[in-house]
Amino acid sequence: MDPVWLGVLFAINLQTSFLTPPFGFALFYLRGVAPPTVTTGQIYRGVVPFIAIQLLMLGVLAAFPELATWLPAQVYGP
Repeated sequence: MDPVWLGVLFAINLQTSFLTPPFGFALFYLRGVAPPTVTTGQIYRGVVPFIAIQLLMLGVLAAFPELATWLPAQVYGP
């Protein structure tokens, strides 16, 4: 198991947790700066496509680890 690959998976998973309730810190920050006409439900519905994209990328990186390890291998060597 490559530690770079594991770190990238961990980071994407952590970022996904920032957008999902009950610990959606990014959602609460957005709620604080959004105008009063924007409801919390609208914010939650608005982030669903981004959560889906992140989960899709998490699956793709789990299936193809070389996507996360190619660039560091080019820069730092094998």
